[in-house]
Amino acid sequence: MRKKKVVVGMSGGVDSSVAAYLLKEQGYEVIGVTMQIWQEEAQEKPGREEGGCCGLSAVEDARRVAQFLGIPYYVMNFRKEFREKVVDYFVGEYLHGRTPNPCIACNRYVKWESLLHRSLAIGADYIATGHYARVERLANGRYAICHSVTAAKDQTYALYSLTQEQLAHTLMPIGSYEKDKIRSIARELGLPVANKPDSQEICFIPDHDYAGFIDRETKGQAPGPGNFVTAGGETLGVHKGITHYTIGQRKGLELAMGRPVFVTQIRPETNEVVIGEGEDVFSKELLCGQVNYMAMEEGELDAKGTRRAVAKIRYAHKGAGCRIEKAGEGRIRCTFEEPVRAVTPGQAVVFYEDGYVLGGGTIIRE
Repeated sequence: MRKKKVVVGMSGGVDSSVAAYLLKEQGYEVIGVTMQIWQEEAQEKPGREEGGCCGLSAVEDARRVAQFLGIPYYVMNFRKEFREKVVDYFVGEYLHGRTPNPCIACNRYVKWESLLHRSLAIGADYIATGHYARVERLANGRYAICHSVTAAKDQTYALYSLTQEQLAHTLMPIGSYEKDKIRSIARELGLPVANKPDSQEICFIPDHDYAGFIDRETKGQAPGPGNFVTAGGETLGVHKGITHYTIGQRKGLELAMGRPVFVTQIRPETNEVVIGEGEDVFSKELLCGQVNYMAMEEGELDAKGTRRAVAKIRYAHKGAGCRIEKAGEGRIRCTFEEPVRAVTPGQAVVFYEDGYVLGGGTIIRE
C-alpha cells in the first residue's frame, strides 16, 4: 500500500520542524518545503539571524532540519502571489482607512491556495503546517478548524477563511500538543532549531513601522496630514496621515486634551481621523462581508434566522457571546450580548461554537 505523501511548509521554526517529525513518525512520506515569498537574497538585513518565515535564515534552518530528519527538501518561489495577495492588499486596505490582517490573507491565498495547488501537482495527498489548530470532519460532513489544546498559542482565528477543499487536504499535527511539549520533543530529538525563538512580527515589516512601509511602497503618495475631528465636525488638531492610526488607538495622537481620547473612525474620503471618548470605542453590533462558512453551511442561517455563537474580533480577543444572522448575500450581522471594544473595519470577525470555527468574514462597518 502506497504511503500517503504530505508536503510540510517549513518556516525554519520549531513548530513546523516538529510537525515534519511527527508526520514522518506517523508513516507519511514527508517532503519539506520553504516558501520563498518576500525578500530577495540581497535584501536580507544583517542581524536578522532569527528571521521570520520569509528570510534566508528560514531557508537555512529548514534545510538543516530536513537533513537531520532525512526528508527531501525544496524551496518554492511564491513571491508573485505574495506580492499581489498580501502586500498589495495590505497597502490598499490602509489607504482606504481599514486595518487589514496580512497573515489571514497569506494563509488563504499563499500558504494554502498556491502551495496546495503546487503540492497536488507533484502527487502529494496533503499539505501540513505547524499551526496550533486541529482539522476535524464533523457529523454534517463538513471540515472545520477547532481549537488547539493550548489556548495561549491557538491560531484558529487566522485560519477561518480556508475552504472545504483546502481543509480536506490539510494536516495540523501539533494542534494536539502544548507548546512546551513541542519544545521538549525538539530538544529530545536534538533538532537544530529546538531553542529558536518564535517570530512575533509581520514578516515583511520587521521594524513594525507600517506607515513608513506604506509610504515607501506608494513612493510617497500615501495620504499626508489632515484633521483630527470630533464626530460633530469640530477640528481638534492635525494628524500625520491616516495610515498611522487604527480604531481604538490612544497612544501617539499628540493631542493636548487633558484626558485620554481615542480614534473612533477613519475617513479616507476627507482625510480625517475622528476622535472620541472611551465609551465611543464600544459597539453592540457589526456587519461583516466576504463570509467564509466552515462548520456551518450558509443555508443554516437562512433556515434558523439567528444563531448563537462566540465571536473574536481580533487575534488577541478572548471572544464575546453574540447572535449572528444573514444580512444579505455574503454578509452576516453580529449582535453582541455586551458591547465590545474597538470593532475595526478590515479586521476579521470569526465565529465559534463549541470550539469549532463556524465561519467568519471581514468587518466592513459597525
